[in-house]
Amino acid sequence: MPSLDLDMPATGRIVAGEHRFPIRVYFEDTDLSGIVYHANYLRYMERARSDMLRLAGVDQRRHQEAGGGAYAVTALNIRYRAPAKLDDALLVLTRLTQVRAASVDIQQRVMRGGAVLTHAEVTAALVGASGRPQRQPKEWIAAFARVMESGDNLS
Repeated sequence: MPSLDLDMPATGRIVAGEHRFPIRVYFEDTDLSGIVYHANYLRYMERARSDMLRLAGVDQRRHQEAGGGAYAVTALNIRYRAPAKLDDALLVLTRLTQVRAASVDIQQRVMRGGAVLTHAEVTAALVGASGRPQRQPKEWIAAFARVMESGDNLS
């Protein structure tokens, strides 16, 4: 197990094909009623997806800087089940469900303990500078396959 570097940002881990990403609810995340504002769940899920890609070996930044495009959410179905509140410790669980030539289907849940607070089905497509979908690099598709098939911790 790698040593913990206390000066680095928190990161998730991939266990048995599922990415696990911890989140703490801060005051800025809440609305006037004291619960997490609905759009912030999307931010939590985006952070978790980005962390999962990094752990899987997908270097989005290098690909984008080389003119290779970036992922864009092309479909989202979200269900809010229960609210999160200030100082809650949450866990975003992310699982790849299907990988295609230019896109990936992802299931995400925001959990507090054993309770599902939010559930989402997300499709992210790799799009070029023109805004049109493009094929994902073969290495990325292979990395996604390793994540989906993994029974081991990949972090």
